[in-house]
Amino acid sequence: MTYTEEWVTARARAAYEHGRASFGVPPERTALLVIDMQGEFVRPGWSPYWVPAATRMAPRLRQLVEACRDASVPVIWTIFDDTHLGLDRPHALRHLPHADTDWRRPGPAEVWAPMGHRPDEALIRKPSYGAFYDTPLDTMLRNLGRDTVIVTGTLTNYCCGTTARQAYERGYKVVVGSDVTATDDESRQEPELAVLRKGFALVLTAEEITGRLTTGTDVPNGGDRANVA
Repeated sequence: MTYTEEWVTARARAAYEHGRASFGVPPERTALLVIDMQGEFVRPGWSPYWVPAATRMAPRLRQLVEACRDASVPVIWTIFDDTHLGLDRPHALRHLPHADTDWRRPGPAEVWAPMGHRPDEALIRKPSYGAFYDTPLDTMLRNLGRDTVIVTGTLTNYCCGTTARQAYERGYKVVVGSDVTATDDESRQEPELAVLRKGFALVLTAEEITGRLTTGTDVPNGGDRANVA
């Protein structure tokens, strides 16, 4: 068979649009990661780094958090703590300065209060975009017996996308919430989801995630098979 340019292009487009991952999301093997839903990103008008789309989706994400709690799925929160450029941060970040205004957080980075982070839920202060870089997240998940992660939060195309890729590289089954992630330029949302959908993750809405956690329903034609290159 000769593969034409039109055939391979259509095949690639279909994978970006529909995805290739197929696996179940059993609650006893799953953890919810809530990435960087912190004050300067979510609290309306509080900082120049506000992500309006994150504020709009926050109530939906809060509902998913509650659904995961009801299903005994651990909820793990992260904070992007950029208060210092210590030895735990990638050296390359020194060449990507983020402080393009004179705004400074008045205190430590914290989860935005309306998200309802509970004291008995883990909170990871990560030094870079991905939640696995130089943090105890991998150890925590393995100690909990979790091989599937649901990635939610902000920014979709930075901290969420990097975390999803890091999880994939470590052998986790990755679910990304399409309507419980957000980015600062909404035109970037679907392109990032398309890449994750094709190569790294099962991309589902919050409603679909809740359904799979509560009913055990697999993806159609599933079979516990992660996407392959």
